[in-house]
Amino acid sequence: MSTRNFRGGIDAGGTTFKCGIMDDKGNIVQKFRVKVSTPDETISSCINFFRPVFETDRLSSFGIASFGPIDIDPRSSTYGTILQTPKPGWSLTDLKTAFGSAMGVPVRLDTDVNGALRAEMAYGAAKHVDSAAYVTIGTGIGAGVFANNQLLAHPHHPEFGHIPVNRHPLDSSFNSVCSYHDDCLEGLASATAVHARAGDPSELPQDHPVWDVTADYLAQACRSLFLTARLNRIILGGGLMLAPHLLSRIHVEFVRQMNGYLGMDYPIAEDLICTPALGDDAGLIGAILLGGDAEH
Repeated sequence: MSTRNFRGGIDAGGTTFKCGIMDDKGNIVQKFRVKVSTPDETISSCINFFRPVFETDRLSSFGIASFGPIDIDPRSSTYGTILQTPKPGWSLTDLKTAFGSAMGVPVRLDTDVNGALRAEMAYGAAKHVDSAAYVTIGTGIGAGVFANNQLLAHPHHPEFGHIPVNRHPLDSSFNSVCSYHDDCLEGLASATAVHARAGDPSELPQDHPVWDVTADYLAQACRSLFLTARLNRIILGGGLMLAPHLLSRIHVEFVRQMNGYLGMDYPIAEDLICTPALGDDAGLIGAILLGGDAEH
């Protein structure tokens, strides 16, 4: 019988499922992206990618870092099930059973942001700190927070995208893109919100006023995280942070909002707030590491 020398994982985002296989030296040897469609089609495509390793008994573990809301409580009868979501057709999709039954190995699940945070603390921007947050700013906004040797809210997960923020003076007439709240971070600062105001974020010039508005909201989010948990690092990931000028705007605005409190200045803000060191692979690496936990 072949040695089980590979670990598998999926960064299950709302738009794309990123699949990967890691060898016993910690190298990702294969990757595959699946555009999200129906649950059956998406899951089947992912299983087919992993089939050569699990059918030859070389897959030792499997982890999924998924979009939410999702039940991540291992004690729950619905562990690994996506809860009520606005994503058509995906509510009550049981990811754990679908992948576990096909592959015949233990499956561990957590949120996509907790997965990315796990990877950045193991290998990336938060490798040498005791507390950190990973905030993803894309179609929606979510956060994972690690402090006092544990993930915040486990076995549940924060809904950080829905914290209230103060409206920017130039933004008083904008209608939040959140169907629940007219004043939440996700509704006002997600990539979806930027697109609703000004068009495709990837095509906007860096002097467009929408960037100052967005930086203000994201600085408020960092301020709330820092002052609540006194974190050592706040990592801002997701598609919107691909705009190369946005991070520096957030630094400037964060320092302005702190107004000298706790001695906060620009160099400290630069060290505190950063982008992922692992880039687009953070969630995938975190998912694979999560799956490996089931072996111990």
